[in-house]
Amino acid sequence: MAGERIMIVDDDAHICELIRLYLNKENFVTAIVSNGAEAVDRFKEINPNLILLDIMLPGKDGWQVCKEIRKTSEVPIIMISAKGEVFDKVLGLELGADDYVVKPFDPKEVVARIKAVLRRTEVSSLNASKEVVYDKLVVNLSNYEMRVDGKLVDTPPKELELLYHLASNPNRVFSRDELLSAVWGFEFTGDSRTVDVHVKRLREKLENVSDKWKLQTVWSVGYKFATKE
Repeated sequence: MAGERIMIVDDDAHICELIRLYLNKENFVTAIVSNGAEAVDRFKEINPNLILLDIMLPGKDGWQVCKEIRKTSEVPIIMISAKGEVFDKVLGLELGADDYVVKPFDPKEVVARIKAVLRRTEVSSLNASKEVVYDKLVVNLSNYEMRVDGKLVDTPPKELELLYHLASNPNRVFSRDELLSAVWGFEFTGDSRTVDVHVKRLREKLENVSDKWKLQTVWSVGYKFATKE
C-alpha cells in the first residue's frame, strides 16, 4: 500500500499539513489542493489513488467536486467536514463518497480509514471480473455495466454494486445496515435512507422486466433479491 497517492482537498493549511505529515510517515505520496475548482482541474494530473475531500471549499464546494469527479472516475473519496448531521452523511453517500469523517478528528483515525478504503478497493478490483446473470438481466462489475433485456442501462456505480451484492446472494435477506457496510464499506449509524433511495432507483429501471426475480422489501428487516425456486 506504500507509495499510493492521496489528494488532500482542504482550504485549512494547518489540517492539510497535519494530515500530510501522518500520511508521509506511512509512506503515502501526498498532493494538497486548497480550492474546489482547482481540485477538479488537477484531478487527472495528480491521478490519486484516494481523495480526502473537505465540503466547505472556495471555488466549488465538496459536493460539487464529488459529483464532477464521479462523472468520470470511481477513485475512492473520503469526505471530511465539520458538519456531522445525518443528512450530510447521507448526501455524501448518495453522491458517491466511500466514507465520511467529521471534524475535529484524530489524524490516526483518518489514516486508518484511508487504509481500510484502499483495502476494500483492492478486493473490489480482484472481484471485478465477476458477473451475475438472470433472466433478462446481466450485472457485470468488470466494466460496471447492467444490461436489461439485452440493452445497456446507465446505472450509477453504487446502484450497480448494491444490485450485484443482492443478486449474488439470491433470496438472502439483508438489513439496511448490512447493505451499507457491504456496499459502501463502513458502518453507518443513523438514517439508512440512502439504501432505500438506491433500491427505489433500481426498481424504476427493473420494473416488470421478468417474473422470475424481483427486488423485494422484507418489512422491518431490509431487502432481498427474490428468485423463483
